[in-house]
Amino acid sequence: MPRTTTLRPDQVPAESKPTLDMFTKSIGFTPNMMAAFAQSPIAFNAWATLLGSLSKALDVKTRDSIGLAVSEVNGCNYCLTVHSFTAEHMAKLPASDIILARKGHANDPKRDAAVQFARKVIETRGHVSDADLKAVRDVGYTDANAIEIVALVAMYTLTNFFNNVFDPEKDFPAVTPAGSI
Repeated sequence: MPRTTTLRPDQVPAESKPTLDMFTKSIGFTPNMMAAFAQSPIAFNAWATLLGSLSKALDVKTRDSIGLAVSEVNGCNYCLTVHSFTAEHMAKLPASDIILARKGHANDPKRDAAVQFARKVIETRGHVSDADLKAVRDVGYTDANAIEIVALVAMYTLTNFFNNVFDPEKDFPAVTPAGSI
């Protein structure tokens, strides 16, 4: 049950409106999470800026796979519905790859290393081992790429925590509960 208001268009603060309108136009509708998050122009616009910047990091399949792995660890059902939808429709990942990403893996060896590293970052709260960092470097990721993976983990964790705290109504297709995958 939602624990905060999902704003109607006439309720959106003026400072959040341009960002929310951009997402609405891009996506084709206003997701409930964004309509709730827009209550704080400071937090909402900071997140949107981070999202925009990180949309240039790595490739879309890797980003979505990391989002799925992090959201699974954080138990964020809202984000799992969003990332499953975008992974299937935008990144063109098959259902089997989406489930694999939720488990912290990928079929592609390079993407697998990135997803495993992201999962280690979230599970250990950043206290990864030298071997974890070596594994992501060994498949060709640079230190800049590893930093981008950490930044993606942080960004996805922000939305995971927001959605876990405020529980906006889900507006993407439901996904299989974690215990069933």
